Amino acid sequence: MKTADIMANLAAKHPGENEYLQAVQEVLESIEEVYNQHPEFEKAKIVERMVEPDRIFTFRVTWVDDKGDVQTNLGYRIQFNSAIGPYKGGLRFHKAVVPSMLKFLGFEQTFKNALTTLPMGGAKGGSDFDPVGKSNDEIMRFCQAFMTELWNCIGPDQDIPAGDVGVGGREIGFMYGMYKKLAREYNTGVLTGKGSTWGGSILRPEATGFGALYFTQHLLETAGKNIKDKKVALSGFGNVAWGAATKAKELGAKVVAISGPDGVCEIPDGITDEMIDYMLDMRASNRNKVEDMATKFPGKAKFTAGKKAWSVACDIALPCAFQNELSEDDAKELEKNGCWCCCEVSNMGCQPGAIHYFQSKGILFAPGKAVNAGGVATSGLEMTQNASHISWSAKEVDDKLHFIMQSIHEQCVKYGTQPDGRIDYVKGANIAGFMKVATAMLEQGII
Repeated sequence: MKTADIMANLAAKHPGENEYLQAVQEVLESIEEVYNQHPEFEKAKIVERMVEPDRIFTFRVTWVDDKGDVQTNLGYRIQFNSAIGPYKGGLRFHKAVVPSMLKFLGFEQTFKNALTTLPMGGAKGGSDFDPVGKSNDEIMRFCQAFMTELWNCIGPDQDIPAGDVGVGGREIGFMYGMYKKLAREYNTGVLTGKGSTWGGSILRPEATGFGALYFTQHLLETAGKNIKDKKVALSGFGNVAWGAATKAKELGAKVVAISGPDGVCEIPDGITDEMIDYMLDMRASNRNKVEDMATKFPGKAKFTAGKKAWSVACDIALPCAFQNELSEDDAKELEKNGCWCCCEVSNMGCQPGAIHYFQSKGILFAPGKAVNAGGVATSGLEMTQNASHISWSAKEVDDKLHFIMQSIHEQCVKYGTQPDGRIDYVKGANIAGFMKVATAMLEQGII
């Protein structure tokens, strides 16, 4: 396999799909050496098959807003790879959603799910619907219309969507209600991230952020460091950032910055429990303004418009918002401000230039497919509870999440340790996930 040849063919077939091509290139560059040691993979054209989704569903979503005007959006579900289990991946509602974005996310999800140790394939979906500024009733009507098109493409042993950017417990509830009406069955295993009274798992809303901090803990311990009293800057204020802030504070770190599309809130004395609770109100408001934190807590949080979290001095940076949100210039600014560790909590949160800069400067770095896998892992635990018609305690779920994140870290170390003793977490995560999926594809024949 030559990465350059495969990428040239892929770019010719999918011109302009930059996020998707970026995600594929990162993986192929990491696995090229290992792949070429397995002629059986080459003969079966594993990579050529792996980089293309199994199928893509595209559909129109028509709904009526509060003014009585008819609105039309596009909806998608991309089922990427089911070699190790049913399709599993989130739904994203955001104005920037296009097929390239969802293909990149579905491709990443395939390897992330493989790392969790659970039997789940990769998928992603969503819509260019923008929830910002929409009323609760408008979001309900959109979710119901979206599920009217999606429902017969999913199922507990076929494809199990979850939430993602713009899709939280409220949206999952609206979609599940319509699924139940259409399918005429009360099958809680068809969606994850559900409410606790109707099949949801304890700790699922917190899981992505909690798992990210557990992984970061293992990374720091392996490097001979400790998270206690370290300054943490994170982007976003949705469920992921909320969970990360909660666990970081619990572990003794000091969260000194959160950011949004409008700017950054610097919190010199560290985020408080009251502020963390307010992050949920900020997300639910659909205003998408981090300035609200400074308005709510004057004197404790200082808002600066147009700036990112990476402008605030910190030890550890946690991108929690969106893909490619951290550029090479941001990486340089972080280093200048004393940052020595960056763990992606968002999917592909760092641009390639930023990753290369971190690695060239010896700054500890780990990719999202490993760091943020706790979310989908706990979704997998929710699926298990649904299938068994049981509910585990918070301790049981948290213990399992701890075990999974430790296992992911161990896989990264196993496959990512270099001859000089340095751990390349990007290479480790990509090789570990690839080997599991590729072996399953090989053993199941040419399909």
